Amino acid sequence: MNNVKDLYDLWLKGTESDVELHAELEAISDNDDEILDRFYRNLEFGTAGLRGVLGAGTNRMNVFTVGQATQGLADYLNSKGAGSSVVIGYDSRIKSDVFAKLSAEILAANGIKVYFYREIEPTPFVSFAVMRLGCDSGIVITASHNPSKYNGYKCYDPRGYQMTEEAAAETLSYIQKTDIFTGIKKTDFDSALSAGMIEYVPGSVLEEFYAECLSRPIHPELAASSDVKIIYSPLNGTGNIPVRTVLGRAGYRNVKVVKEQEMPDGNFPTCPYPNPEIKQVFECALEMTKDFRADLLLATDPDCDRVGTAVLTGDEYKLLSGNDIGALLVNYILSQRKALGTLPENPVIVKSFVSTKLVDRICEKYNAKLVDVLTGFKYIGEVICNLGAEGRIDDFVMGFEESYGYLIGTHARDKDAVAASLMICEMTAYYKSVGKTLYDVLQELYSEFGFYCNKLLNFVFEGADGMAAMADIMKNNAANPPESIADLKVLKRYDYNSGVCVDCVSGEESEITLPRSNVLAYELPGGNFVIMRPSGTEPKIKIYITGIGENYEKADEVSDRIGEAMKTLLGK
Repeated sequence: MNNVKDLYDLWLKGTESDVELHAELEAISDNDDEILDRFYRNLEFGTAGLRGVLGAGTNRMNVFTVGQATQGLADYLNSKGAGSSVVIGYDSRIKSDVFAKLSAEILAANGIKVYFYREIEPTPFVSFAVMRLGCDSGIVITASHNPSKYNGYKCYDPRGYQMTEEAAAETLSYIQKTDIFTGIKKTDFDSALSAGMIEYVPGSVLEEFYAECLSRPIHPELAASSDVKIIYSPLNGTGNIPVRTVLGRAGYRNVKVVKEQEMPDGNFPTCPYPNPEIKQVFECALEMTKDFRADLLLATDPDCDRVGTAVLTGDEYKLLSGNDIGALLVNYILSQRKALGTLPENPVIVKSFVSTKLVDRICEKYNAKLVDVLTGFKYIGEVICNLGAEGRIDDFVMGFEESYGYLIGTHARDKDAVAASLMICEMTAYYKSVGKTLYDVLQELYSEFGFYCNKLLNFVFEGADGMAAMADIMKNNAANPPESIADLKVLKRYDYNSGVCVDCVSGEESEITLPRSNVLAYELPGGNFVIMRPSGTEPKIKIYITGIGENYEKADEVSDRIGEAMKTLLGK
């Protein structure tokens, strides 16, 4: 742990040029708990970059921690040779534009060409531009779906997906060598723009992205002919113009936008947690349905890489989970492309291993290869790149994570809620044309393949004590695994950190082929399953539960029992 008092004094002096941050530090001079929380550690730079609460301190997102990270990135890129280039994008969050411009000024001062998005844009636009412009890296200033007090700094590699562990570790070594107050080179944004070291991303790149999205529909004629009604919310983020542009160009006429959540606003006044997983984000949209009975409600998170949905079924709106939409999309795309003869001979679906196993059954039906990867869309990006290296990139059909992230096509290497929103609208229109809702189709999938109830529990551990508690919980459960959960015997246990799977019945051990990761998993009778892992971006442990039953009520009941048992296991 950092020497908190010395760091506080150093920052008090070092921030004298920044009135806001300096005043923030002066105001907590007698508050030991506040000082501890701000300085007990440095924000961790990893494959997901940086993410943290805005404010003064080493454990906060501010111009100094962002500046140090960018200087470290510049040194890393320059160590690979001269002539590097980086794309920078940012969302609507507080300070996002400030951090983006600062990053551009630092990179330019270090001789690195910057392509800068003139306006806020979705995260997948940066992934696309990295590949399209042949850049060596990309930066997105965003904290995705976190509350407004957060911001983040995400880095891409030349292939368009987030940095690998090796590149992140090397970049971190340069960051740690950089003095946070005196070791950062910086130039003026406008001067660098005039000199050509900073250049705005051409409008043609945006148009190419839109063209990629508009090439995804399977039944493009449905948009103009369908009377499907849609209410869309960008949740005060980046999706407003891109999603509406794509839906409009595709031909969807009955689209209304939630006015309270239309314009960019990093305070997210109507939804403190701008996360499409949460029912609250749909409250304004649901109010609109009193006058506009929409078939589909869509909400994209602030950086528009995730999309959530609610569908009209009978007289009520039902929220669909990320697993639900993932399974529906996989089924729709595979079935429709097979019917039209456009499905590749060896189709590939990729999902995170914590996502619903219902997709396994769907893939079996259509002879599609299913690839399970660790959580983190970069692993899906790596599969796409490997397919490309084999000359099989067109075999990739779709990738998704249960956390509402989908990629349809290979134009990006990250989640893309723009193209996904378009495909969800088409899927809704198609099933409406045959008298069904998405909820109806989901029930049909359950009837055909079994009832899967997937639940996600989040257990928050704030501050220095919380981080230590999380580490202890994972370590203790690895060393002393449970023999049963909710009176269900553990059949197999998986320790992804050690790379070993133990068959609890025979005692035999086998190797886990996925990369090492701080994850524990337990296979239970009847196909029931539990996975636990610390979040990579928030102070919480996530528990993923799969409950399977002869009907949905039975599956729901067993998943609830497992959830209660996991609460006890975690001391909650």
